[in-house]
Amino acid sequence: MGRLVHFEIHVDDMERAKKFYGDVFGWTFEDWSEYAGMPYFGAVTGEAAELGINGALMQRQGASPQPGQALNGYACTMGVEDYDSTEAQILKHGGKIALPKYALPGMAWQGYYVDPEGNTFGIHQPDKNAK
Repeated sequence: MGRLVHFEIHVDDMERAKKFYGDVFGWTFEDWSEYAGMPYFGAVTGEAAELGINGALMQRQGASPQPGQALNGYACTMGVEDYDSTEAQILKHGGKIALPKYALPGMAWQGYYVDPEGNTFGIHQPDKNAK
């Protein structure tokens, strides 16, 4: 079975991206550039015993996504405890709304955003009362 075990977010400005994901989601970063042969920072997204995976920020190797362009890769979705306060942090730190908060009835609140690097990502707050 091919279980997802790692993700990479392509970025133009590594320091800006580290600050955004660190400030909004509390991620920490480890410099793995020596192994990758380019600017590459491992993203620790939570405790090892917590559900989820770790990934990395890597230096973008091509053109940045353009506004309104169709998504041409995977969109990572982060689980959050408080949707509205997370959205406020995303906007405060330079993110933009791509698809506003909506209910997955009886399951959760979901929405999508664009980070300062032009990448689309989602946030997801479980809530059995969502409607």
